[in-house]
Amino acid sequence: MPEWLWSLKDLHDIPKNGLKVFSCFSCGGGSTMGYKLAGYEIIGNVEIDPQMMSLYRQNHNPKHPFLMPIQEFKLIPDNELPKELFELDILDGSPPCSVFSTSGKREEKWGAAHKFREGQAIQHLDDLFFDFLDVAEKLKPKVIIAENVKGLIIGTAKGFVKMIKDHFEKIGYQVQLFLLNSAAMGVPQKRERVFFIAFRKDLRLPKLQLSFNERPILYKEIRTGRGRPLSTDSLTYQRWLKRRPKDDNLGDITSRIEGKVKSFNSILVKDNKVLNTIASSSCFIRYDEPYFISDEDIIRSQTFPQDYNFLNADVQYVCGMSVPPVMMRKISSEVYKQWFTRIQ
Repeated sequence: MPEWLWSLKDLHDIPKNGLKVFSCFSCGGGSTMGYKLAGYEIIGNVEIDPQMMSLYRQNHNPKHPFLMPIQEFKLIPDNELPKELFELDILDGSPPCSVFSTSGKREEKWGAAHKFREGQAIQHLDDLFFDFLDVAEKLKPKVIIAENVKGLIIGTAKGFVKMIKDHFEKIGYQVQLFLLNSAAMGVPQKRERVFFIAFRKDLRLPKLQLSFNERPILYKEIRTGRGRPLSTDSLTYQRWLKRRPKDDNLGDITSRIEGKVKSFNSILVKDNKVLNTIASSSCFIRYDEPYFISDEDIIRSQTFPQDYNFLNADVQYVCGMSVPPVMMRKISSEVYKQWFTRIQ
């Protein structure tokens, strides 16, 4: 059975390594499941979104859940937090990063207040990485693993990366940056992400070596039943009918139909290609028939478990906001082999 085809119940059979992880910005628990697949114990999480916290509780039953902005969590007095949070092996986090995405005029969004959707507090998203590092300074875990978008290391955002690296140094951690593509890590999806991986300086560990080159998994290998059909009255359907250009982005086809490119975030999916990044807002349409891809296809491409309970939440939103579990499994397994075996 392929490793992307798994269930939460399979976690009971995975040998535990005795190491503890706490997750910030946990969303539905993509990274959490990756750590569990690698044998770690997840002892709690911080999440601002009530719906995502409901999903997290339902699927992961955390011992120490905190439903609040990270800015509030970091101010909780030490004596009011569980003792084991100060004995962490890994502090995990994926600070929301849409302001650094390569799509759109991203610089205009820097420094502004945002919220992803109703039910969330307004936050300055480009401050959240530093809030996360404030938590690291407070809890002093042995290792920190933080995931972010590729746009963080491109163009004018590089100055922000230097600030982050300097902050790691300031709080006593030695950090490395890795640009990783999930398609080379056993995930049926092209998803490039930046990972900041750091160890506490007193541990004196060697540099981490990460190199993945697994065979790409094509869409035809994960393809299941159909999703929703395209409405034959829609412009999307007309674009699909004129899908013969070599590119796979329907936005380009729009220019040939209407004389200009409009904002249209739909992707044609071909059997002999690896799926593009599953984003919370993209539309994926099958190349050979007028249907969106199915939720099951999205679950498989994100390597979420087959028995994950989405509690009526939008499957693509949850998956698009999450780290693919198999991707985090590969990373955290290497961290265990290269670092924690030396510490233990």
